[in-house]
Amino acid sequence: MKKTKSDSISLKNGKDDILLDYVELRKAALVLRAVNHKLRQRMIDLLDESKRLTVTEIYVKLRLEQSVASQHLAILRKAGVVLTERNGKFIFYSLDKGRLGHISTIVEDLAA
Repeated sequence: MKKTKSDSISLKNGKDDILLDYVELRKAALVLRAVNHKLRQRMIDLLDESKRLTVTEIYVKLRLEQSVASQHLAILRKAGVVLTERNGKFIFYSLDKGRLGHISTIVEDLAA
């Protein structure tokens, strides 16, 4: 694996080269690290079922401390896995399914 001047990574696959965008690969790695945690996976499942929830609803349903739920949601938000929407004093969290689909495509290309 080598980084080229065009910010792409060229992987050898037998006789063929696989060209990957370095920036997209870094973004995918950030998302994969974020979702590679049992509690965050539970949060993602909960958001997938409920569509959108407040941090209070999340920590009550998962039986967590509020600070723990907020820390893990911040990691998911930084990775672009969840979206936030403010409604008055409440912040609602929902999954960014487009982002997850894009990362899934990158991972499938790597595995092929």
